[in-house]
Amino acid sequence: MKAMRSVLSCLALLSASAAWAESWPVRPIRLIAPYPPGGLVDVLSRVMSEKLSPVLGQQIIVDNRHGAQGIVGAEIAKNSAPDGYTFIHVNSSMMCINPYVYKKLPYDHRRDFVPVTQLGLVPLVMVVSPSLGVSSVEQFVAWARARKGKVDFASFGTGSSSHIWAEMLNQTESLEMIHVPYKGAAPAVQDVLAGHVAMTLQDLAVTTPLISSGKLIPLAVTSAVRWPKLPNVPTFQESGYKINLSGWNAILAPAGTSPDIVDRMSVEIRELVHSSEGKERLLQSGLLPTGTSPRELADILDRSCPEWADAARTAGVQPE
Repeated sequence: MKAMRSVLSCLALLSASAAWAESWPVRPIRLIAPYPPGGLVDVLSRVMSEKLSPVLGQQIIVDNRHGAQGIVGAEIAKNSAPDGYTFIHVNSSMMCINPYVYKKLPYDHRRDFVPVTQLGLVPLVMVVSPSLGVSSVEQFVAWARARKGKVDFASFGTGSSSHIWAEMLNQTESLEMIHVPYKGAAPAVQDVLAGHVAMTLQDLAVTTPLISSGKLIPLAVTSAVRWPKLPNVPTFQESGYKINLSGWNAILAPAGTSPDIVDRMSVEIRELVHSSEGKERLLQSGLLPTGTSPRELADILDRSCPEWADAARTAGVQPE
């Protein structure tokens, strides 16, 4: 009799959970963007807010909580109620590189979050100011080698993909460039434009308009193939440099969030990502759309994180 009551109790809970998920959402949803306004995470978060709010019937509020390479936002998301009204927009730097770079983190992606969907792959583009007078990676390497130990490069944070890719070039070519970390892509790009730093590898969302206007010179992209919106810019591999590790962006929810809600959100985002308009908007924002199931994203996390840790070690990035 006791066992029967236990079974009935579990069935009642499952039924209540399903009914709750079916009525979700009944109030606005918060999407934490753990990077400053103007960068890729912020831009993509606002695209999702614009397109998904009418579909879900509730506003998606983008909450910028930046700081410490995404750590501030991740901790806020981790500590949020797993009620289906908080999600976080993350990238490979936060989930895969931070655990290697920082000895102590207030979050663990396996323990504290559940995967929703991967939005897409995120290549970076290496850019310089026209004042440098270089138009290829090879020319930049020669220019930097002639000024060994005196050339600065900008990244959007210590241990970020922007940092690691530049360090891989730095180490491979023995350039002795000096790393200058910034709190996001936008301020890093601004200092390249102002001539305060020589080079940066940054999101295409931030750099493409400046490339189109001639304010920045693109040297190479980190993807395995050329970026569709910059067909004349070679890849690093085409330029003779072995840099082809892909970054990515994804949506997670706090651990304990109802699987039914996670699945619903995943389906809605994937429909956006795979729509003709969605694909074009994401490409314009600097992201190659993928759109995955929660299970597929879990597999990507398991596979991708060791690769990024290896890249960080190869680049000589030291844990703090």
